[in-house]
Amino acid sequence: MKIKSQTDLWSGIMFIGFGLLAIWISRDYPFGTASRMGPGFFPTWIGIIMTVLGVMIAASCLKAEDEDKVGKWAWRPMILMSVGFLLFGWGIDHVGFVPASAALVVIGAAAGTQFRWKEVIPLAIGLVIGCWALFIKGLELPFPLFWWR
Repeated sequence: MKIKSQTDLWSGIMFIGFGLLAIWISRDYPFGTASRMGPGFFPTWIGIIMTVLGVMIAASCLKAEDEDKVGKWAWRPMILMSVGFLLFGWGIDHVGFVPASAALVVIGAAAGTQFRWKEVIPLAIGLVIGCWALFIKGLELPFPLFWWR
């Protein structure tokens, strides 16, 4: 059996790993029911969905024919997206929600094959405003908007 895409295979394995980690971390939280969710309900279901999605992604890149060879490893997207997620996780408490979200969008866009500031700036502004409206105003999450709080 040949691997169609090494990047897809590792993406699937990453989804499986994070999904199982979410299920494992939330195992001690009260689960609750669908109508009265406990703190373990959401992370458990997200973990299950991520694990199933990871299995589907990993399985889709396996094939029986000898058509394609494995391409080169996509280091840039893997490193930049990991840095972006880590920077966002650190930055949301240290520099605020708005700069951390904007940095995540810019770093995520830089991970692609084409990067144009004329496209990235409006995208970052729109996503930061949308995330602010959803998470800060809509869900009332207590994240500081900027470092001066």
